[in-house]
Amino acid sequence: MMLLYSGTTCPFSQRCRFVLFEKGMDFEIKDIDLYNKPDDISTMNPYGQVPILVERDLVLYESNIINEYIDERFPHPQLMPADPIMRARTRLFLFNFEKELFRHVHVLEDRTLSEGKEHEIARQQIRERLAQLAPMLSKNKYLLGEDFTMLDVSLAPLLWRLDHYGIELPRSAAPVQKYAERVFSRPAYIDALTPSEKVMRR
Repeated sequence: MMLLYSGTTCPFSQRCRFVLFEKGMDFEIKDIDLYNKPDDISTMNPYGQVPILVERDLVLYESNIINEYIDERFPHPQLMPADPIMRARTRLFLFNFEKELFRHVHVLEDRTLSEGKEHEIARQQIRERLAQLAPMLSKNKYLLGEDFTMLDVSLAPLLWRLDHYGIELPRSAAPVQKYAERVFSRPAYIDALTPSEKVMRR
């Protein structure tokens, strides 16, 4: 059985919980206090972060790597496109999300930083990047079209935390908000939320 070490407020852990519930498989989640992590976390992940997935002798970290492994191990429903070209494009999108969106999430999640200019820059960058998705999402149900994929999994924890991070999207980004509601209404999304995450959104 797969064991996921997961932070109850960690957006990256939430991605992995979401995929596990989408797959409807047997797994165990071990909640980790992000501010008082047990010593074995640093043993399993040299960067001392969650999520961490353990299955027999395999230990994986980094949410996108974990999720792609789960998707290959349990291919139904398939979350990475079957076509090699689309799969490569999806990986590129995921890489861009990390570089252009989630590096700013790391700033907003860093409790060692005092509220200041770095936080405001991070909020502004996220606001602008998400607004750029509006034209695509005004035509598509999900980021790659009609099919729910790993891209939607990746973005969902950020969209859920916009209020929590103090980010208000412009009116032009209304399609992004409607898209977010479609993702949030998925049963697996609701099941994967921790009590701490449920209170992050009004």
